[in-house]
Amino acid sequence: MPARPLAALLSQQVVVAPTQALREADALGWTQQIPRSRELLRALDDSIRAELSARGIDRQWVFPDALERAERLNPSYAVNPYALDTRGLTSPAVVPGTAIVGILATQLRTMAALQESGRAVLIPVELRFDRLPSGEGVAVLHVALVDARVRDVRWIGDVRSEASPTFSRGTLLSSLAAHFADLITAP
Repeated sequence: MPARPLAALLSQQVVVAPTQALREADALGWTQQIPRSRELLRALDDSIRAELSARGIDRQWVFPDALERAERLNPSYAVNPYALDTRGLTSPAVVPGTAIVGILATQLRTMAALQESGRAVLIPVELRFDRLPSGEGVAVLHVALVDARVRDVRWIGDVRSEASPTFSRGTLLSSLAAHFADLITAP
């Protein structure tokens, strides 16, 4: 895999959807330490935006706050950016070139059209926690890049945080955000 598989996005307008889900069970028991999962996912979205901003990537990109604003201003047309139908994107069968059909295809096309942001939509699909053979844990963010106009997956993969012996929200989220930004550009 190339070191920066999403480097081409630097020169494009991109919609960055909010993180959609937290996997409910893990072998580490870390999800049980999270009383409000939506709050954690929003904190991850904020960390991603801050990291991209620190690297100068945020100028022409659209982030969850703008998507929420569009939903409030266009309630009969816009989609809830926190309720995208991303269930199919967690399947291992989804690879680059896989067609996006159904509700998700319509949601992404509408979201991109309202933002007048071109066609690239980065979707942090699911956050999960995995146990490493060493016994430490990592936060893993499953991410998909979708072309909203053509309606297909352009890239899909997992981003991993640095390993940690215990659940440390701030450390895991900032590490995950940095590794997410590494897909696009160097620090």
